[in-house]
Amino acid sequence: MSNYTQLTPQAAQPQATVLCCNCGVPMDGSTGLVMCYDCIKLNVDITAGIPREANISFCRNCERFLQPPQQWMRAELESRELLAICLRRLKGLNKVRLIDASFIWTEPHSRRIRIKLTVQGEALTNTIIQQSFEVEYVVVAMQCPDCAKSYTANTWRAAVQIRQKVQHKRTFLYLEQLILKHNAHMDTISIKESKDGLDFYYSQRNHAAKMIDFLNSVVPIKSKKSEELISQDIHSGTSQYKFTFSVEIVPICKDDLVVLPKKLAKSMGDMSRLVLCSKVSNMVQFIDPVSLQTGDLLAQVFWRTPFVALADVTQMVEFIVLDVEPTGQRNGRWLLADVTVARASDMGSNDQEYYVRSHLGGILHPGDSALGYFLTNSNFNNELFDELNTDTIPDVVLVKKHYVRSNKRMKHRNWKLKRMANEHKDLVADEIVDSRQARQEAEKAERDYELFLQELEEDQELRKTVNLYRAENKPVEEDDMEEEDDAPQIDIDELLDELDEMNLG
Repeated sequence: MSNYTQLTPQAAQPQATVLCCNCGVPMDGSTGLVMCYDCIKLNVDITAGIPREANISFCRNCERFLQPPQQWMRAELESRELLAICLRRLKGLNKVRLIDASFIWTEPHSRRIRIKLTVQGEALTNTIIQQSFEVEYVVVAMQCPDCAKSYTANTWRAAVQIRQKVQHKRTFLYLEQLILKHNAHMDTISIKESKDGLDFYYSQRNHAAKMIDFLNSVVPIKSKKSEELISQDIHSGTSQYKFTFSVEIVPICKDDLVVLPKKLAKSMGDMSRLVLCSKVSNMVQFIDPVSLQTGDLLAQVFWRTPFVALADVTQMVEFIVLDVEPTGQRNGRWLLADVTVARASDMGSNDQEYYVRSHLGGILHPGDSALGYFLTNSNFNNELFDELNTDTIPDVVLVKKHYVRSNKRMKHRNWKLKRMANEHKDLVADEIVDSRQARQEAEKAERDYELFLQELEEDQELRKTVNLYRAENKPVEEDDMEEEDDAPQIDIDELLDELDEMNLG
């Protein structure tokens, strides 16, 4: 007889069910609930403690949002940064679990930001439900403390004064585009235009030092620091100063005709003393148009023995190219050639021709126009030029090809540039009492800007360093253009789409 008793499986007990007290649907009675899951979602609101409306602060001057308590952050519309700021402003969100958050598109000028949120929470005991709802934020325009300081006198702690002793503004126009491209002006509280340059004002000294580092990387400069005592506490030994950084840019610009000092020319590979400035970056590059020899000049070396340009672009004369004979010698994009030219003003009168050697053999053809310096019978008040042997001075130094532009083409360009003056409304020009002088200054500034635009169209390497944007104006029809227009055009692929800037004001 076995000591073990065989157990027979018992029949499964039927599961108890109850009816939902709301809709009558059968449900599991072991949970202890009297309402089904769907009815719980309809009757219980786990988002009751979360407001459906909230405010968010926005500075219309610097276009930054306030992240409490005092931090101002830059965020684009419908960006992750803006979403994080909005969620931090929402009270009661810590009582539920956030599953998803997304923007609902609204008109950017409506001063409204709508967000759809999906959360999970405990509705009843051991019952987790998920619900979605919308929150609308009202954008309140105000002024951040940094912008408020810019409208208050004597609030800056550091200033950067940029100057260049030349007769035109081409360098500052190019520097303006570099600053905008790299956002080097974002820490400024005020920007003012002076007669010879620009003044940048900062609330902190390290912001000004950051601008000095940027200028050192893009243009050849020298800087000098000075400080002024504002206040001093004799009890704690603390003092407050204002710092001023004086920055001077090398007074040599692209396409300038330069006579190098003798020792400097020998140190640069014994190159010719009469050269052209071919490029300006954080150093100055020269080229000898007769031999195609190039040399770089560092800013530190220049300021040891400074000198000025012999002639600038405002003194160039138009020449007509009669014949071009390449020699075969090449240096990069430059091709040496013997060119026969005549002054455009002499055509039909004396027909005087000049036989010169030029580095523009690759782009000049008979019948073209070229701009250059006419040195025959010219008088220059320059000691370095007086040291040159008159037998070696050429009659003409060609600089670049000249393109004829129609007025309609210049007024209807398919591209445009951003201007720092438009972005900073506090740009103030020096007051000029004489209306005639003011008109002359405005015409000169407009002429310099047009020359800078033409230089961008002609120089592809220069265009790579700035941001060009598509213009909204209607392009010129081919029938409306004048026949003599042969200026180069910028390809549409080189242009950027200007982002829709937030304008809540």
